[in-house]
Amino acid sequence: PLATSFEGRHGSVRYWVKAELHRPWLLPVKLKKEFTVFEHIDINTPSLLSPQAGTKEKTLCCWLCTSGPISLSAKIERKGYTPGESIQIFAEIENCSSRMVVPKATIYQTQAFYAKGKMKEVRQLVANLCGESLPSGKTETWNGKQLKIPPVSPSILDCSIIRVEYSLMVYVDIPGAVDLFLNLPLVIGTIPLHPFGSRTSSVSSQGSMNMNWLGLTLPERLEAPPSYAEVVTEENRQSGLAPVAAFDDFQRALQGPLFAYIQEFRFLPPPLYSEIDPNPDQPTDEIPSCPSR
Repeated sequence: PLATSFEGRHGSVRYWVKAELHRPWLLPVKLKKEFTVFEHIDINTPSLLSPQAGTKEKTLCCWLCTSGPISLSAKIERKGYTPGESIQIFAEIENCSSRMVVPKATIYQTQAFYAKGKMKEVRQLVANLCGESLPSGKTETWNGKQLKIPPVSPSILDCSIIRVEYSLMVYVDIPGAVDLFLNLPLVIGTIPLHPFGSRTSSVSSQGSMNMNWLGLTLPERLEAPPSYAEVVTEENRQSGLAPVAAFDDFQRALQGPLFAYIQEFRFLPPPLYSEIDPNPDQPTDEIPSCPSR
């Protein structure tokens, strides 16, 4: 596979096509055209849909005085994202120390360049957010605090000379001491999250709400269906059996009682049927026959 096009501080991945036209007794004509390559990363794979979480704790010590610990726990819904998405951060910061601390979150891009057995690494800030100052003895909770990913190049993970990786760092800024860091790895892909995966829970919840009609109860006793004699009178039956002489008289026949009978009954609702046998004395293995026509 071809690595994604990339421009870094110590190296780059570029692609171009060259064309030359050789002519007798004349200088060749040369043309060079660059193009961009994307190695697609689908974030809908199970490894990139798994949640990322971590917990850390730190105790501050100044000479012989020791204060309480500072604890940090954070979680994100998945590992894979695409540019333009917002990462929802769920975190809890507890400050039991004697200092005022500030919770923060940052997205970093790490570029690693490999050549001649050596490696150079560059880390760049991509996006960040800052929480409220947290005094001693207080706790702050982030219930889905959003950090938007700006337009950045996708991760490069399969190239032997250049690697581009991302990470979400949730940390506590502690004045006068080393900060408390928690790193959660990220993968920036090119194929966004499939909408069906994000709507599964909402669709199921809506379906359960819309299924309330199943709880409706039917009437305790339904009327038995009417008999054939009750629906069709003898006069209508005899008139409906009147033969039509020829096809030429079809238009005249439609004006007769048979067509009027069809027009009258075709829009009526079907008769109600009951689960209770209206003729309990009749054997169940015999099917009643319709009146002869």
